[in-house]
Amino acid sequence: MGTVLHVCTTCRAGQPVPEGEACPGKRLHDSLLAVGAPEGVTIRAAECLSACDHGCSIALSKPGGWSYVYGRMTEFDAAEILRGAGLYAATSDGLVPWRDRPVIFRKQSLARIPPIFPAMEI
Repeated sequence: MGTVLHVCTTCRAGQPVPEGEACPGKRLHDSLLAVGAPEGVTIRAAECLSACDHGCSIALSKPGGWSYVYGRMTEFDAAEILRGAGLYAATSDGLVPWRDRPVIFRKQSLARIPPIFPAMEI
C-alpha cells in the first residue's frame, strides 16, 4: 500500500449547506478526483477527520511514514493538494523538505503524527 490522501467528505466548513447541495468537503473530494491522483497516491473519502473548526480537512498517510492533517482547504486547492501529495508519496518517511512543500501545506498544517513503525520495520 502506498500513500493515502484522506478527504473529509462531510465537512461543511462552518457554512450552512442548502438541501440537495454538496457540502464543501464533498466538493473538495470531487475536485481532487477530477484532477486525478499522482502516481503512488490513492484518494479516499473519510466520513469525518474531527477537524471541524478548521474548514475542509485532508490527511496524508503511508506505511512507515509521518502522517499529516491539513485544514482550511477548498475545492480550488485541488492542484496544490495533489502536488503536495505527490511530493509526500515520493519520500520514504513522509518528510518533504519545508521549502519544497506547497504553501498551503506549510501554513495550514493541523497535526504531524509520527509513524507507528519506522520504515525499516515494515
